[in-house]
Amino acid sequence: MNQDELKKLAAKAALEYVDEGIIGIGTGSTINHFIDFLATIKGRIQGAVSSSEASTAHLEKQGVPVLDLNAAGELELYVDGADESNRQLHLIKGGGGALTREKIIAAASRQFVCIASDGKLVDVLGAFPLPVEVIPIARSYVARQLVKLGGTPVWRDGFVTDNGNLILDVHNLNIMEPVKLEQEINNIAGVVTVGIFALRPADVLILGTEKGTKIVTA
Repeated sequence: MNQDELKKLAAKAALEYVDEGIIGIGTGSTINHFIDFLATIKGRIQGAVSSSEASTAHLEKQGVPVLDLNAAGELELYVDGADESNRQLHLIKGGGGALTREKIIAAASRQFVCIASDGKLVDVLGAFPLPVEVIPIARSYVARQLVKLGGTPVWRDGFVTDNGNLILDVHNLNIMEPVKLEQEINNIAGVVTVGIFALRPADVLILGTEKGTKIVTA
């Protein structure tokens, strides 16, 4: 199976976690598959809270009502993908640039189900460049601080987040202490958020593999 088929396997398996009510929806290619599957049972839910303009457009195209998180309150379920996950279900997210809204919705949800192809499971986070969303005026300052932490930040030139901010992708990190590094980077003035999801990790990781789906819990 190719990577797309593995993503579809994981996305379809996540439907088992969908109950009634309002669910949170992430962003990315794997989530696009999940939205397509979700449309087949959309009558069971009240609607979805979306983490990006791209996912909102996809949900609306499939006839799934999109609601505001402020009105929805606490969510029972959040489904999203990941760029990397370790076995503690700490994640790197933000390859699609939606990390801030994704982190907010994850924090507001009782259960976070992550879906991915099995190649996303790693022993140590950091091979995938770590996204950091920054206020535009702080881009150079934040980059200098990230260098001090041992990373090589690269401005994602030409990309602006849905929040009007910029992304620095940090290369050459070996993230041995995800919780600590998440806190350190979040404390840099000008950082909106960092794409380490360790303070609020996933609860369940569904991996699409050549032999079917594999469930990983911390």
